[in-house]
Amino acid sequence: MPLFIQGRELGRIRSTEELFSKYPHLQEHARTFRSRPLVEVDPKCLLYVQQREFATTTPADEYVSVIGSDDATTCHLVVLRHTGSGAACLAHCDGSRTWSEVQLIVKAVASLRNVFKDGRFELHLVGGFNDDARTSHKLSLSILAAFQKQEQDIHLETCCITGNCSLHGCSHRGSKSDFICLNFYVSDMNDMVENGIHKPVVYGIGVNVKTGEVFPASFPQKGPAEELRSARTFTGGQMADIYDSDHGLVKIDPCKWSPDMDIALWLSQSDDTILKCLSTSPMAEPPHFVQHIKSTIQFILAHPNSDSLFPGRQPQLYHRNQSGDWERLLRS
Repeated sequence: MPLFIQGRELGRIRSTEELFSKYPHLQEHARTFRSRPLVEVDPKCLLYVQQREFATTTPADEYVSVIGSDDATTCHLVVLRHTGSGAACLAHCDGSRTWSEVQLIVKAVASLRNVFKDGRFELHLVGGFNDDARTSHKLSLSILAAFQKQEQDIHLETCCITGNCSLHGCSHRGSKSDFICLNFYVSDMNDMVENGIHKPVVYGIGVNVKTGEVFPASFPQKGPAEELRSARTFTGGQMADIYDSDHGLVKIDPCKWSPDMDIALWLSQSDDTILKCLSTSPMAEPPHFVQHIKSTIQFILAHPNSDSLFPGRQPQLYHRNQSGDWERLLRS
């Protein structure tokens, strides 16, 4: 079934400009969303989702109140929630396998939906900006197209995404010539210009699984097993479900990388080189990006045999202890 916006079926769209032109309330909602104050989420109630991960739970969860993710530049943060059951999923999508990832997201929420409850699936998209390569714009359209192909009726509620101009020859980069562009008004969805450089306004979001509220957020802690999870993505791991909501467990399935990876040379490179070579948006990354990359590489080098991290090829499991911290469960 197609996507719906205010009860109207969304047909095929060729650009995000067309989307916002047809549905101007999405633009107003995006402006309101991006102007909301940033909430720093308490780690003791948080389930953090990294790039190419997703997590799903319900309001009945005793261990998680907020699912969140950040550090999204060209990446998009996707929240799908069923209003009847309250089941909510947050995913951090980078465009690697969008179509299959969207199927996983929908299946995860549907599997936790109480079939006897009324309600509908509601979609919230946040992320991307007016990057020169239009990576954000392409991902926005890809995600919207993938959701349009799902069996369930899905209602688009929040769309704080990129608004690149599609008119041929229009730079649309915040210059004085913007007035000649008929679509100039869409440039401010999730984009701002700082010292002449385009950046996202909202880098991170959280979803309150008790109330369904979606809000701009930041996260002082990003565990558990932050470096291991980053290493999985860095070495090509695909979208992974990291949470067992039935048992309140963060689950990191076995992943594998080559012990002969020639990556040590990156540790001696300049910050500018790392940004240019390992980021889709080198001018818009958060300040800790380079250190994060170096820490991930150091972790991989310190564990050349990834099998040693998963004895018996079993996943690493983490539960919330009485102090509210994620603690690893060790098998005897």
